Amino acid sequence: MIIGKVVGTVICTRKNANLVGNKFLIVDPMEKMASAAADRIVAVDNVGAGIGEIVLVATGSAARVGCGNETSPVDACIVGIVDDPEKIVIV
Repeated sequence: MIIGKVVGTVICTRKNANLVGNKFLIVDPMEKMASAAADRIVAVDNVGAGIGEIVLVATGSAARVGCGNETSPVDACIVGIVDDPEKIVIV
């Protein structure tokens, strides 16, 4: 699970049939992952998040479950919006 800030959107006019109707957001992880090739990730928005919000992102096979469609080609899914970002503690 990753905590990050939504910094933008992605518009796709053509996409996999299993992804039709989904909104894609660009998330900047709060703690940079050492093994990540890029700092930002694109995630399917499953909770109605918006730009500037702090979100929880499930990755890997858990992302497909979080999106409610285990056959979708999804690697990251926003599954929650943080209510009080001031109380986040990163150790």
